[in-house]
Amino acid sequence: MEILSPAGSPEGLAASIKGGCDAVYLGGKAFGARAFADNFSDQELQGAVNYAHDNRVKVYVTVNTLVKDSEMDDAVGYVKFLTDIGADAILIQDLGLLKNISRYDISKHASTQMGIHSASGLEWCSRHGMDRAVLSREMTFEEIAEAVKDSPVETEVFVQGAMCYCISGGCLFSSIVGGRSGNRGQCAQPCRKKYFMDDREGYLLSNADLYGVDWLKKLESIGVTSAKIEGRMRSQAYAYLATKVYSMANRGATAEEMRETDDLLKTVFNRGFGPGYLGGVVSPVQYKFADNRGYYLGTVEIADRRFNSADLIAKVHVKDGISIFRGDEKIGGFKLTNVGKITSPFGIPDGTYDIYRTYDPEIDVIKNLVGEAPKLTGDMSRYPVKIRRETVERPKRRPELSFYVNSLKTLDTILPYADRVYFDLSEHLKIAKRMCDKANVECVTNMPRFYPSGIRTDGTYMIHGPGEVVREEDDRVYGSYIMNCLNSSFTAELYQTTLSAEISKNEAEWLAQHTPGRLELMVFGRTELMCTRDPNMHNGILKDEKEFEFPVYRDEFGLSHIINSSDLFLLPYMKEIGGMGIESAGIDLRKRPSQLAKIVAEAYAENDLTKKGKITEMCGGINYGTYLKPIN
Repeated sequence: MEILSPAGSPEGLAASIKGGCDAVYLGGKAFGARAFADNFSDQELQGAVNYAHDNRVKVYVTVNTLVKDSEMDDAVGYVKFLTDIGADAILIQDLGLLKNISRYDISKHASTQMGIHSASGLEWCSRHGMDRAVLSREMTFEEIAEAVKDSPVETEVFVQGAMCYCISGGCLFSSIVGGRSGNRGQCAQPCRKKYFMDDREGYLLSNADLYGVDWLKKLESIGVTSAKIEGRMRSQAYAYLATKVYSMANRGATAEEMRETDDLLKTVFNRGFGPGYLGGVVSPVQYKFADNRGYYLGTVEIADRRFNSADLIAKVHVKDGISIFRGDEKIGGFKLTNVGKITSPFGIPDGTYDIYRTYDPEIDVIKNLVGEAPKLTGDMSRYPVKIRRETVERPKRRPELSFYVNSLKTLDTILPYADRVYFDLSEHLKIAKRMCDKANVECVTNMPRFYPSGIRTDGTYMIHGPGEVVREEDDRVYGSYIMNCLNSSFTAELYQTTLSAEISKNEAEWLAQHTPGRLELMVFGRTELMCTRDPNMHNGILKDEKEFEFPVYRDEFGLSHIINSSDLFLLPYMKEIGGMGIESAGIDLRKRPSQLAKIVAEAYAENDLTKKGKITEMCGGINYGTYLKPIN
């Protein structure tokens, strides 16, 4: 099986290759999901490809962010450049970019951000020119085995490193709340912050790092092509050690043979480790801390600044660097000059403390082994590519009102005002369809956000990612805003596409002028910030350190939805939206009281801005999303 390692810098590239990888993945200065890594200039990319190939290592380049229309020409030109310099593959998230680069002879891999998590998703990849799919990190081993059994494309599975709390490709927390889009490589990491819920306090959304060494041979046995190590923003020592551990395991080394290297890996970066979802749907959260603390050595009693290293659960050595913590607070750290009776060089109150190893002298040995970063140069230039776009005539219109609901009571309230209803798949769906038929309103089944086993429904339904449902010829398929339509090249064979929740007014207007087919824009409701498989997240209110409250509800498919603390409210701009020719306005009233549903439905049906005050009062707050404040 291929060992695929991170290269966030020239130093990281050398480290991963010397650690024994078969392939590396890296990014340029734009269009990569790790915008804050050092990354590579165009000339360095050419040099990196040559350096890796000289060492018989493949190079996959990340082009896996969402692309705006204003950036598309540059993104396509970038892919052409990567083809010209001999990169072995590119990773893609954006469906519009995929469409525009079909003519380039370079292997195309579906990024995990594309949300591929089923056999039908892998079939979709094959039909659309993809050679490999990086599967969602939320899949269990059994689900992976079922999906890859007869896969027409190669498959790649994360085995090591950081895990997103949200289902892959669907996180809007960073952009909607923090103004920095994770889908565009600038995640502000809201999942690594402290939260409060019921009587729980801690880093409730912070996953432990994935550690899948024990699953490597099992994944190989079911036909997974590549084992991926996350960590482009981590040190060269981490890149080397992680690669070496997995390369050794791939060759059949025993746990004892790997122990020294494995211990060093857990020293150089450690926020806790676990198997993620590979072993089943269990919580991957490590809620005590979200930062790198190094290798946990044990808990000791310190008195008069002294403790005994014999009380630790792991051995320490002279020159090891240790850090002392009490709960969240780092008390300090120092290098050991002896073992046994150890005295802190700084004052510390008597009490119980956690001890971590943050430095091992062997790490310096590794840095010397990796050596200086290679000089990466190239002489090829990138040339602009012009994408041809047709102008679409869209008549001004009153947008249809499409309501998202999941209760029969709310449905009954909004039916007199609705042109369309998206009703969540549930035991009430049949009754909801009868009610809609009686009112002559279209009823669309809103599919679950994540279902690896696949679900078959009738011919009118809404999906949230490519390939989620095997489409029959007469199906009418709608796409939700989770599908991330941010440009006019977006295509997913949909009857109607909902624009990205991260789109601005000007971007929506341009997109509408250059996109055939029906479009929807969300105009009301609490945007879904995260959807998680974590079984420990349940119905309630999640509160952050600034006292903002984010409602959480758990659905019957075992998924928990974290929604925004205030409601999107674009009622003042409905005429403007209609002037763009956008066919449908999405109004999300799931899990909302029928009194609010009624006044919201009336206000949008009558374009009645006088109801704004009452709606704001009932909602507890409103926002205008990214409509008036574009994301970068």
